[in-house]
Amino acid sequence: MLGLDIRKSAFTSVVASVDDIEAVTECMQGVEFVYHTATLHKPHVATHSMQEFIDTNISGTLVLLQAAEASGVTAFVFTSTTSMFGDALRPPAGTPATWVTEDVRPIPKNIYGVTKTAAEDLCRLFHRQHALNCIILRTSRFFPEEDDDKLKRDKYDDENAKANEYLFRRVELEDVVSAHIAAAQRAPELGFGRYIISATTPFLPEDLPELNTNAPLVVRKRMPAYEEVYERLGWSMFDKIDRVYVNTAARKDLGWRPKYDFAYILKHLKAGAYPTSSISEQVGSKGYHDKVFKDGPYPV
Repeated sequence: MLGLDIRKSAFTSVVASVDDIEAVTECMQGVEFVYHTATLHKPHVATHSMQEFIDTNISGTLVLLQAAEASGVTAFVFTSTTSMFGDALRPPAGTPATWVTEDVRPIPKNIYGVTKTAAEDLCRLFHRQHALNCIILRTSRFFPEEDDDKLKRDKYDDENAKANEYLFRRVELEDVVSAHIAAAQRAPELGFGRYIISATTPFLPEDLPELNTNAPLVVRKRMPAYEEVYERLGWSMFDKIDRVYVNTAARKDLGWRPKYDFAYILKHLKAGAYPTSSISEQVGSKGYHDKVFKDGPYPV
């Protein structure tokens, strides 16, 4: 196993950037699977230039794809994001929540979304032109940092907010890792695919109208056990839920079996502990910047 990163760590074999052609080409020799997770992402929008986003997210992806194709790798797995859906996720107030599948057309709202969408298209191009097996995983939230929304931080305990999100927009790091392993194993058979990687939701399409107007009512219907647990903890459910990420395609095509969902969270909360995987505990919080911001984990 070989790890390329811009920072030294116990898992870094080569310190270099993904847009360093010579370093990437050398590292690619003899590689079977490529897991492309390098990125500038949403927390960097206010602190990095658009050109830096293009250099890392687009040019870096191109360098990796070219080297992977030239070396004849078996599978190229690209870590994308549900953030690239952008404004497609925001229904008007009072209208049904958005049922987010791979068929939703992205409407990126910032340079992060634009560059991740372009990188996805590069993966598609290399599959079509060079038969490179590429699987794109659009991961939902799995970072341990507090929410960037100050209103949400003020209203909800951090674990309360994260538990709520397992209903519609969060995934545990252990499940993200298992999805990547499954994607690499299935890539030769699938050839190409885009998949949403998020916890399995208990909601159904018929819940969408009420979710964006009265989410607690829907949660009581689908997960009635939550009320007793939340009352004991002094927690509360979000008033509204405006989107639901659907992982059906990933479970079907990749054979992926995520362990962490809202029911799993409730089970462990009832037993007295908020559940986290051993890999999440090992990785911990890396932070987005060297500097600390007073108004949140990163500037918005």
